[in-house]
Parts: sequence; C-alpha cells; structure tokens
Amino acid sequence: MPDLNDIAVFVKVAQYGSFSRAAHSLGMPVSTVSRKVTSLEEQLGVTLLQRTTRKLSLTAQGRAYYDRCSEPLAHLIDAEQALTETQRKPEGLLKISVPVIFGQEVFYEFVSSFLKAYPEIQVDLFVTNLFLDLIAENIDLGIRFGELKDSSIVAQRLGKSVRYLVAAPDYLRGRMLPAKPEDLKDHQCVLLNGRNGEAEWHLVSGRKSIDMRVSGPVSSRDFEAVSAFTYRGHGIGLLPSTYCEEEIKRGELIRLLPDWSSPEIFVHAVYPTRRFLPLRLQVFLDALKAWKNPLWLPLH
Repeated sequence: MPDLNDIAVFVKVAQYGSFSRAAHSLGMPVSTVSRKVTSLEEQLGVTLLQRTTRKLSLTAQGRAYYDRCSEPLAHLIDAEQALTETQRKPEGLLKISVPVIFGQEVFYEFVSSFLKAYPEIQVDLFVTNLFLDLIAENIDLGIRFGELKDSSIVAQRLGKSVRYLVAAPDYLRGRMLPAKPEDLKDHQCVLLNGRNGEAEWHLVSGRKSIDMRVSGPVSSRDFEAVSAFTYRGHGIGLLPSTYCEEEIKRGELIRLLPDWSSPEIFVHAVYPTRRFLPLRLQVFLDALKAWKNPLWLPLH
C-alpha cells in the first residue's frame, strides 16, 4: 500500500499545479516533494503527472487518482485536527469513578464548580465502592483509598487518611472503656466490609502494631453507614479522622485508645495511561490536587 504521506504530497502538488508552490506550502525542499511523487508513481505503476520545463499537468490516471484521494485525505486531516484540538482545549466527556464516601454535598459542589469553570466538559459520575476496571468500563479517572493492586494503572497521590477508634457516649454509658487494643474483643463494633459479623482491624501506635479480630451487630460497605450506626450508639467505629474530628470536639463522639489508630491510608487518583493525556483529564487532575476538602488530609 502506498505511503499516506506520499499521497498527501501528490494531492498538494495537484492542487497547486507546481512542485515549488507545494513544497513551500508543506515546508519541504522541492527535491523531497519530487522524490515522494516519483515514489508514489513507482508503487502504483502509473504516471500521475506530466512534467515539462514549462508546465505540470495531471495525466488521466493522475486525475482519477486525485479525485478518489483528495476528499478522504481531507477527512483524515480534519479528524487529525479535531483530535489535536481536544488535546489543546479542555472539552468532551469525562468519566469518573469515586467511592461512596464521595457521595456527599462537598464533592458535588467541587464537581459543580469545575463544570462552571470548564463549560465544554461533561462529567459522567460513577459513585460506587466497586473497583471498576478503568479500561473495560472506558473510565477516564478513578479515586481510590488504600493499597493499589493493579500495577498497570497510573496513580497520583492526592492525600492521606487515618482512622480513629470512636464511640458515642450512649454506647459507652455503663461500659468499661478499652484500655488496650485487646479489650476491643469485649465490645460491640460497627464494621466496614465485615463478614459473618466479624472484621479485622489493623492498628498502629508508633512502631507497635496489632491485628484485632472484632465483631458487631452491623456491617456496611461505606463509611456513611458505619458513621451513622456509630453515632447512634451501636458500637465502636473505626472512622476516618475527617469524619469524626468535629464530633469529637463537640463531645458527640469519644475517641478511644488515642495512642492507636489505623496506619496512614493514601488516596490516589488513578487513570489508564499517562500517554497523550486529554486536556479535560489534566485540568480535572489539577483541580483535584488543588482542592481543599474534608475527605482526606494533605500530604504535607
């Protein structure tokens, strides 16, 4: 099959009726333009242009070939320009996957402000705790807490989170407060992703760490539900600090074992590839990194 670049050069020569004017338009030496047309003729086995010292004209085969090539080539150039333009201009559909913890007003306000700043971008939002396959689902960007298991995706750290042991005063009334992590086994706990009424909590204090098997009456897949049942006195919860610090200050929750917490959990923006990043995704990433929010703690 002939080289598409050679065809493009031939079309330009046919349009200008001159090697020199075509060369000037393409920013190439005249010798290169002439060589590419000759190469195309040799590949096709026909003469496309009649060359004389005074005149350049299309042969019958050259005219037929030009008529067939010029319009599809123009469509290809238009398509290339359209793609290039999307790389230069933030526009188009942005598909984003976020965990259920983001399903609250503060995040919706962030997305709303972003859309007002970039009116030619549209957002398709997936709010789920499922780790969707970004490539299979054609998702541009996901936000994930904790360890990343897929090494093929690109990840940028946005912030970090740490979880505290907390309980409502109603739950603690008449109960002995835990003095050490091992005491948690004697308490009801509100579980995240528990199975059969049990879950394992990994806690750290300085260089010390412990894994505790805890149990409780209710389990959920999202922190909104865990928070709700913790606030209502159904047991001890292991909640993100951003979820409970204000409630601790107001006395609505009591922090237990304050020397112990979860390890730091990093928050990542993940996306399929760093090559040819669409500008709509780049500006959203920049906005995420600049966003001051209660969903995670800053890295520094």
